[in-house]
Amino acid sequence: MLSALACVVWVGINDGPDAVQVIEAIQPTFYAKGSDYANAETDVTGKIAAERTAVESCGGTVVFTNDITFSSTELLNRHFEIFEPKVRQFLDQMREGGALQRLERVIERTADLKVLLVGDTIVDEYRYVTPMGKSPKENLIATRFEEAETFAGGVIATANHVAALCKQVHVMTCLGDSPNDEATVRSKLQPNVELVPVHRQGAPTTRKIRFIDKSYMRKLFEVYHFDDSPLPASLQSRFDSAIAQVAGDYDLVIVNDFGHGLISNETIANLCERPKFLAVNAQSNSANLGFNLITKYPRADLVCIDMPEARLAVRDQRATPAQIAAEMLPKIIDCQRFALTLGREGCAAVDHEGAVCQIPALTRSVVDLVGAGDAFLAFAAPFAAAGADMSDVGFIGNIAGALKVGIVGHRSPIDQATLVKSLRGLLT
Repeated sequence: MLSALACVVWVGINDGPDAVQVIEAIQPTFYAKGSDYANAETDVTGKIAAERTAVESCGGTVVFTNDITFSSTELLNRHFEIFEPKVRQFLDQMREGGALQRLERVIERTADLKVLLVGDTIVDEYRYVTPMGKSPKENLIATRFEEAETFAGGVIATANHVAALCKQVHVMTCLGDSPNDEATVRSKLQPNVELVPVHRQGAPTTRKIRFIDKSYMRKLFEVYHFDDSPLPASLQSRFDSAIAQVAGDYDLVIVNDFGHGLISNETIANLCERPKFLAVNAQSNSANLGFNLITKYPRADLVCIDMPEARLAVRDQRATPAQIAAEMLPKIIDCQRFALTLGREGCAAVDHEGAVCQIPALTRSVVDLVGAGDAFLAFAAPFAAAGADMSDVGFIGNIAGALKVGIVGHRSPIDQATLVKSLRGLLT
């Protein structure tokens, strides 16, 4: 559309996160932005200050328009039925209730939270392959290797999401004895995340290798490289003592329990006793199905698990999410806030009074489900610790989950600018 204008000679596409490199290359006389960028303090992208510096350094001037500005997301929401009726109804209710201003105030409060994350580090490796056909001599499908990509997953991915909201984030975890794995993990950390690891000798950092048909992002199978036996007694004691010593110093402690041998009964006792606010997820996966239940934590301030994990915990196949979260789980765990993620159905959130709120899913487009629950936890926990209502906790968790399923693996964490722009797009 731009190139069709008579006054436009050339159009260039910028693939970068900001315009600084383009500005330095073109050195424009004028750089135009909409009026919503005029106040750098309200710029959710945080880029306009750097762009202004780049323009002025090459002798140019930043010019702001004074005409009406439009949000493409808002126009889509209002004039195209991109959401199902129940989602539109829910968003209308949130708008009428002043949710945008309320949630933005909570985001401001989360910035000062000092957060500790405890859990398993996982190195996630994606190996992209092209299926070729059945082997003539074996009952298997042969594939051709194309390329590979490595991510820092598990508690590291959760910490990188949390870092978008909270300025101080520490991670206590266990790594194997490979210096390459530690270098990989450290290279993926956000600047405000500090890693405090113990090292397990003679064992690898847990690595999960997934073989993927890249054409459709379909996962074919996966291979675990790990030792999920309990830590050696001396190492476990050192890890547990460190938690007991510092857990009470944090405003929020988040537990990412993948059941890979890191967290012992003593770890749980310290985690349940000392933190000011404890948020817990105990995940079921291929290695621990039925053995890593949330019920091993007798107390928490927030529990985030998915529906299959909740059914395993209460041993019930038929109960509704509301029954499980409001009636059954509180009888087993001393906790006043529960969030059950329901996949395509969104989530069910329960507060200390037993009130149940079901928040619908906010996307129908899924690229990769890996890490969606961890993203939900990463944003729901700081909101809960900052005093948000569980309906808002579930809503912000669903936004995070919707953003995460559009990202391959842990290629990039969700940043605050993207979260706020999504929030405003949904509620304006």
